[in-house]
Amino acid sequence: MPKLWTETIDAHRAAVRDAVLETTAVLVAEHGLTSVTMSRIAKDSGIGRATLYKYFPDLESILLAWHERQISRHLDHLAEVRDRAEGAGERLEAVLRAFAFVSHESRGHQDSDLSAFLHRDRQVTEAQQRLHGMVQDLLAEGARTGEVRDDIAPSELAGYCLHALTAAGDLPSVAAVHRLVTVTLTGVRPDPADPSERSRGNGDSAHLPHRHGHHSTHGHRPAGS
Repeated sequence: MPKLWTETIDAHRAAVRDAVLETTAVLVAEHGLTSVTMSRIAKDSGIGRATLYKYFPDLESILLAWHERQISRHLDHLAEVRDRAEGAGERLEAVLRAFAFVSHESRGHQDSDLSAFLHRDRQVTEAQQRLHGMVQDLLAEGARTGEVRDDIAPSELAGYCLHALTAAGDLPSVAAVHRLVTVTLTGVRPDPADPSERSRGNGDSAHLPHRHGHHSTHGHRPAGS
């Protein structure tokens, strides 16, 4: 088969697949998971049922494919945001702010049945691990440059940031999301009043914020104590 034909066929198949995914997402958002049928998806996608079944055997497979695409798009977006920023602190803030708005914009887009179904998808676990790794690396970089506190492990701080910013999905406004990001960033930055917070390679010497002003210059407490 000529290369041009192959490319044309591949493009057509991709277009049909995308149309099915988009149509399904809209139908589920408008009518709920339990009200969507393969017949309705085929009709609204502008294809026959037989054609639809050549691409997807059932509704579940469509939803999983759609979810995988959404996850990939979100991770790619966060990576692009990271790469556009300069400096450890700016990269961290850019990624956390972008993640917060992804969480905020997805609120109310899924009914409870769909949300429960999608969160059983293995793609969710894999995406969470990749996202956690991205944020952890940015926090570690920030700790090395003195822009992130170094008394708590980057892995632990990454979990704190992501759990905190997931709450953006319940916030009522863009301004509230920005405030949440500001508060979260404040929690991971060194205390400017305490020079010891800016030390390098001092991960075993944890001076937690609520104890500032009371610790000895020779006393060391393990992180989290």
